Amino acid sequence: MVETDAVAVTGAGSRAASAMRASPTPTPTLSVVMPCLNEARTVVACVAKAQAFFLRAGIDGEVIVADNGSSDRSPELALAAGARVVHVADRGYGAAIAGGLRAARGRWVVMGDADDSYDFASLDGFVERLRAGAQLVMGNRFSGGIAEGAMPRLHRWLGNPVLSFIGRLLFPVRIGDFHCGLRAFDREAILALGLTSPGMEFASEMVMRAGLAGLRIEEVPTRLAKDGRDRPPHLRSWRDGWRHLRLLLMFSPRWLLLYPGLALLFAGSLVSVVLTLGPVRIGSVGFDIHTLLYSATASILGLQMCLLACITQAVGVAAGHLPRGPGYRALMAGFTLERGVLGGLGLMTVGVGSGLLSVFQWTNAGLSGLDPTVTMRAAIPAAALIMAGAECVAASFVLSFINQPRAVVPAPSFGGPLRAEPRGH
Repeated sequence: MVETDAVAVTGAGSRAASAMRASPTPTPTLSVVMPCLNEARTVVACVAKAQAFFLRAGIDGEVIVADNGSSDRSPELALAAGARVVHVADRGYGAAIAGGLRAARGRWVVMGDADDSYDFASLDGFVERLRAGAQLVMGNRFSGGIAEGAMPRLHRWLGNPVLSFIGRLLFPVRIGDFHCGLRAFDREAILALGLTSPGMEFASEMVMRAGLAGLRIEEVPTRLAKDGRDRPPHLRSWRDGWRHLRLLLMFSPRWLLLYPGLALLFAGSLVSVVLTLGPVRIGSVGFDIHTLLYSATASILGLQMCLLACITQAVGVAAGHLPRGPGYRALMAGFTLERGVLGGLGLMTVGVGSGLLSVFQWTNAGLSGLDPTVTMRAAIPAAALIMAGAECVAASFVLSFINQPRAVVPAPSFGGPLRAEPRGH
């Protein structure tokens, strides 16, 4: 929830306010949005630097301070310095940015912390890239310079580099600093992404969803100074690092589920086929039915992960969180419920046939004890194939349900029994 500050005026101030309403302020070109939680020591300097940039660059701009529940005088100081202050009730870094973004009026937006660690007086590179057509311009602190003490060693040498590498690996984004807090973007393009993260992971969500949407992303060197706070930062290294990583993985079902699943399915199936034919000895090490059991389990787990990847992708596409990429389009073009069910039933049939072979062996032995190294060589693959077939059938129905076309006629409410509407007389 976002509420804009209202300033009460009386007498001559009331007449001035009426004149201002009659002559509305021109729409700004650039909005600088600063999330704020108890930044009384630095917010005035940040607002002043942004306004100095507007004046020097000849840009119609506004400064919006998105206050997230400050208990100090940050909102009053920001308002007195000439900023618009919006109060964001939902707590969190992402919620504050989203609130400020909704309140912004500029075509372009620059976001950055109100702790004086970024220089709002030097936004030239960001604006130049926006004017050249970039839709998201990221700052890069590693190429621009990090002042002594401005970033904890854990973040500088491990957290940011590792998470940025994972981000580049999982998504079509080629930037060096995924988590720089100073960035500029086309307001409408970013709003269209439907960002939802309320916490620090908002920074990662913006970059990865911009990459998935095919936005033009560029990068400029940015210097990070030591902040002017007199308290610990709001960032919690391990908790927020995990939230970033968790979000990156959730939005990449290929790397989280599909690729590991394919590896398990291929390796497990290959070993299972070899051991079904007979035991294998490599030097002094022998592999037999115990290894066959584990390899069959690996193949089942791999298949489950692959099916979950397909279902996750389908849900993500249906919800608008993931793009309908070429791989997904090709899969859906060839997939039908009937093909999925027939494939699953085929696997189950082979599994049942292999299981019947074990029953015949047992019957021929007069229902007496059998050598498990012989019978389990057929029973384990049989059980695996039956489970695999059943999973394919179930997953086919789930995928078909997810991909059902939208109704062209509004569906009735399921809150209670249908009742005829009374007719007027």
